[in-house]
Amino acid sequence: MEQSVTTERSASLASETAEAASPRDKKVFVKTYGCQMNVYDSQRMADALAADGYRPTEMIEDADLVLLNTCHIREKAAEKVYSELGRIRVLKEERARHGRETVIGVAGCVAQAEGREILRRAPMVDLVIGPQTYHRLPAVVQRVRTGEKIVETDYAIEDKFEHLPAPERTSVRSRGVTAFLTVQEGCDKFCTFCVVPYTRGAEISRPVAQIVAEAERLAEAGVREVTLLGQNVNAWHGEGPGGSEWGLGRLLFRLAEIPGLDRLRYTTSHPRDMDDELIEAHRDLPELMPYLHLPVQAGSDRILKAMNRRHTVADYLRLIHRIRAARPDIAMSGDFIVGFPGETEEDFQETLRLVREVNYAQAFSFKYSPRPGTPGAEMENQVPEPVKDERLQRLQALLAEQQSGFAQSLVGAEIDLLLEKPGREPNQLVGRSPWLQPVIVDEKAGKIGDIVRVTITRAGSHSLFGETVRNVATLQATEEESV
Repeated sequence: MEQSVTTERSASLASETAEAASPRDKKVFVKTYGCQMNVYDSQRMADALAADGYRPTEMIEDADLVLLNTCHIREKAAEKVYSELGRIRVLKEERARHGRETVIGVAGCVAQAEGREILRRAPMVDLVIGPQTYHRLPAVVQRVRTGEKIVETDYAIEDKFEHLPAPERTSVRSRGVTAFLTVQEGCDKFCTFCVVPYTRGAEISRPVAQIVAEAERLAEAGVREVTLLGQNVNAWHGEGPGGSEWGLGRLLFRLAEIPGLDRLRYTTSHPRDMDDELIEAHRDLPELMPYLHLPVQAGSDRILKAMNRRHTVADYLRLIHRIRAARPDIAMSGDFIVGFPGETEEDFQETLRLVREVNYAQAFSFKYSPRPGTPGAEMENQVPEPVKDERLQRLQALLAEQQSGFAQSLVGAEIDLLLEKPGREPNQLVGRSPWLQPVIVDEKAGKIGDIVRVTITRAGSHSLFGETVRNVATLQATEEESV
């Protein structure tokens, strides 16, 4: 089978080479690893390259430029990049035999952390570019095409968002009715397990005017839901009108005023940055979805101190109580690290107690992965891998039980559903509930971009299933007429 695929690919390349005299757009293939911010960055890199004639392709074999936008949060994620580069090397050599040039670039946090080491381990790579310099990408690619090998990983003095071109309306529409919007980058917290301050740099907040302008462009292109992104998104403090400083709560109130923008979300938050105004936004803004991802990482004060989280379990639980008092229907999500250096069985039991008390609707849990250059990697009392594995299984079993319980609690409820895309099966559409779960309905429910009222009929292992009550726009019109 592999030989057959290779033969077909070679025939395709040979056919395209035969057409070489005919003009065509250059094509870029971007593979994204890791967080939502990397997804956003990949889209903006494509926007920046569009001015130079590059058009996105989902077929790596067709790409004149291949970019891997990488994640460095765990060792396995970084090693996946080198494995992928080995496969791309074969493709590059094959295209070269047919007279086709292929530029290979590594972007993102692995690029920032490892720089020239990438060129040493993977000599076929042509460019390495860090997260703060994507606005320079078109110029860097042009230099590569003249024969240079480039590593661009400095922390740029200029604002990359100011220099990135606005996305074309057609490209926004092609991405769907939901969108990410980065408002904040970097981290000043320096948790001892985390590489982000070293790969993304210090906390930077975009100005209000810049964020609002991008949100308005998204809404004009048909986007109905925006998720604000940041490594510590609720640490955002941007320059507002007249030079005043705004916090995230005030920004959400402003974004809720944009016509056509019906839903707002944000991620990822830090417990120390949840202020009163942001909690009031959850209380007062119907556009702000009742879902909050608020990582705690561990349930032991001793481990939280070793992690440099600078909050206690009691601090976190008081905050959860305040948020739920303001928005009783809110669903809580979290992150957990199992097996941080020095973690005892009693420390782990305290994490399980915290999970039971909060009762998460969703959560993400991982084994501790030492990252070079972080204080945690140098700590004594590293926990053996078999112990990490066993604890992670226990934690994930409890979290899965809570997630299933939350999903089952919604059966019979009526919710408003934004239809986002076709389902995997024929005659299906998929949307997201206000609490971020995928909900599958019949395609007769409406068209993509509609908000429809559905009754949840069943909860599956990873999705909810619903039946349409009616289109929300029709419902609202009927209610207005009756008034």
